[in-house]
Amino acid sequence: MQTRYLYLLRYSLPVIDLFMLNSVYILACYITCSAENSMYGELQSHYLVVCNLLWLINSFIFGLYSEYGAKRLERIYRATWKIAVTHLFFFTFYLFFSKYNEISRFFLLMFYGLLFIACILNRFLGTVFQYVLVKRFKITKCVAIIGNNYTAARLKQYLKSHSNISFYGFIGPHDDMISNAEGMLTRETIDQISKAVEAGVKDLYVCIPPERISDVKALKYETDKRLIRLKFIPDMGGALAAPYIMSYLGGEFPVITFRNEPLEHMSNRFKKRAFDILFSALVIIFVLSWLYPIIAIIIKLESRGPVLFKQLRSGRNDEPFWCYKFRSMGVNQYSDEKQASKNDVRITRSGRFLRKSSLDELPQFINVIQGRMSVVGPRPHMLKHTQEYRALIDKFMVRHFSKPGITGWAQVNGFRGETKETNAMEQRVEHDIHYVENWSLMWDIKIIFLTIINVIRGEDNAF
Repeated sequence: MQTRYLYLLRYSLPVIDLFMLNSVYILACYITCSAENSMYGELQSHYLVVCNLLWLINSFIFGLYSEYGAKRLERIYRATWKIAVTHLFFFTFYLFFSKYNEISRFFLLMFYGLLFIACILNRFLGTVFQYVLVKRFKITKCVAIIGNNYTAARLKQYLKSHSNISFYGFIGPHDDMISNAEGMLTRETIDQISKAVEAGVKDLYVCIPPERISDVKALKYETDKRLIRLKFIPDMGGALAAPYIMSYLGGEFPVITFRNEPLEHMSNRFKKRAFDILFSALVIIFVLSWLYPIIAIIIKLESRGPVLFKQLRSGRNDEPFWCYKFRSMGVNQYSDEKQASKNDVRITRSGRFLRKSSLDELPQFINVIQGRMSVVGPRPHMLKHTQEYRALIDKFMVRHFSKPGITGWAQVNGFRGETKETNAMEQRVEHDIHYVENWSLMWDIKIIFLTIINVIRGEDNAF
């Protein structure tokens, strides 16, 4: 249960440690040379290389930078102490048996004295930094529990023992009657879920007796609408009809997740974000930098109004953001309510070409750099349409678990543009959910190539 800040902190640890090690080494050499008024063999580059290699080898042996080792502060402290002592033994052994130069004992004293001080200071500052992130900037993931039993009580203790988790509390009646005889959630349960959403709860763990497993279906329906991920800690003697993913929390609690989301894994999110930044930067530098002024002049010459059209649209977790496009219509009062349609009189002549060629979407690469969008993902809708379709289409809000994209799996399969019928939107949502549940970086690249091919070939729904 990592946040992106703590995940990044883990991968910055080896960089910080190597910077510390090399800085201490150079400082110890400088002090030694100043004190003894001579240059020693310690300054030879191969000694510094050996010093770094020994640190990295020891770190691998003691698992300092592994997922397990870097997860808890006490493991980091324990591994650091072992690495420093082991490094002292092996590096000293190497230096004293080196045939190149005589080694100064004063240098070794200074180097390891400074190294132990630097390690203590390094870990202290790291602890303070993590404390500030968790306590002051509230980077924790907020979770809640449904259930009134022994497993729920144990799970509460486990969640509260982790500094990167904010435990909201228990949801639902104390008698475990989550739903009524008709299989519908009780009003009390729905009200408490709504309050949990307002408090920022993202994950909901369900610890209910086996006879109440039927409640999970009703809970899943409500949590999907409210963008809460539902996780069931079951009695394995029960049976579930729905597909699920089995995992373990803390190596102790079996957890069933009802939807596979590759982008919930922090490594996948960083891969996708890195690709987004690189691809968008290339487009902005090599395409948008010279094409923007040309398109801007054409838009300005044809009609009055701004070059860019800004519209509030639904983003990840249903958070609204300003989506940018080249203005393809005359300024009108219906832009936030009415979709563009075939032969729409609001579309200008240049705007018709921009929309047909998809050039009007290019400013959205700025949204990608800002982190509001991704290059590939479900297309964002105007807020009015989100409110309409969430009431009409089952699982419509599930697509908002992912960042919206400039292009997407639904678009390359022909589901783009105006949606006159609910069935068309349902098929678009099915493709979007399929993308969310099966994401891979290679699939993103494939969708980008298919998008380029469709633009060159021309699309009937592009108007």
